[in-house]
Amino acid sequence: MNLADIDYNLPEHFIAQVPMEPRDAARLLVYVNGVVEHKKVSDITDFLQAGDVLVVNETRVLPSRLSLVRSTGGRVEVLLLEPLQEDDSEWEALIRPGRKMRVGEILATAVGDEFAEVLGRSAVGDTFRIRICAGSTSGERRAAIEAVGSLPLPPYITTTLEDLERYQTVYAHEAKSSAAPTAGLHFTSALLEKIEKMGVVIAKVELVVGLDTFKPVDEENPLNHVIHSEWYNVPEETMQLVNNAQRVVAVGTTSVRALESVAVAGELTGRTRLFITPGYSWKYVDIMMTNFHMPRTTLLLMVQAFIGEKWRDLYAEAQHENYRFLSFGDAMLLARLDNSTTESDL
Repeated sequence: MNLADIDYNLPEHFIAQVPMEPRDAARLLVYVNGVVEHKKVSDITDFLQAGDVLVVNETRVLPSRLSLVRSTGGRVEVLLLEPLQEDDSEWEALIRPGRKMRVGEILATAVGDEFAEVLGRSAVGDTFRIRICAGSTSGERRAAIEAVGSLPLPPYITTTLEDLERYQTVYAHEAKSSAAPTAGLHFTSALLEKIEKMGVVIAKVELVVGLDTFKPVDEENPLNHVIHSEWYNVPEETMQLVNNAQRVVAVGTTSVRALESVAVAGELTGRTRLFITPGYSWKYVDIMMTNFHMPRTTLLLMVQAFIGEKWRDLYAEAQHENYRFLSFGDAMLLARLDNSTTESDL
């Protein structure tokens, strides 16, 4: 493969700056049974049936962007990425600017309260290990983070989000992620209730979304890209439902990754480095609902693995029809190509 295989032109005006209201009024480009249709998310019920299992990622976005003050008086932005201890006392974090950051330095809030201590650089990448000074229990530390932090909206969203819950799914549970599982942002409680009344079972997984999920691929051969790891958990009940489903409909690439990680790793919970690329043999997911992704990302590789080179035609069609792209944009509903189908058959 070449990097150009997952590249396309994304003019800025296609990038959605605000979420659609109501949530399920967003547009839905459907590619099922080889037919392209233009619908709304609320129409997803037309493509579901009794016996389907709809799998959603219930992770919640942590307000992990912290504006803190160094002992020198300089301001830094700290982005909490992942807890390193179960009691939330230590975290992996990005610190900007961090070039002159010293081990043992205390970072304070704007009012001067000690908040975190820099323990050192992480073993990989350009991140740091920090210790949260605020609070003595996991609950107190989480409360301190939520009091000081703000939601880490993607950098391409430049407008102010008036209702912060619009960057959370309606079924979000525990705040752990650095980014939202954006395909799930389109569902309302009423739509989910309507889906359940059809005989479709809604099952939950958890995959903690890290920033590297959206990181552009810079290897000339994308298959040489070093995939990030993420923590996932698939409850045994969900796995039983999936195994007995007529069809598995995964909401978002993160739900896809969680389910397929079980098949590859043989474990219901753990860390996954599953890198889904063209040629991958799908185990569970039959239909995927997903937003439109940035060029040159592992997410596009997953979509190509799911529907082949057709993704390029669909993205061109979406731009021609003025769909909205990325986190607050519109969505796609895609039926998987059979595993036996090869690129030469398309």
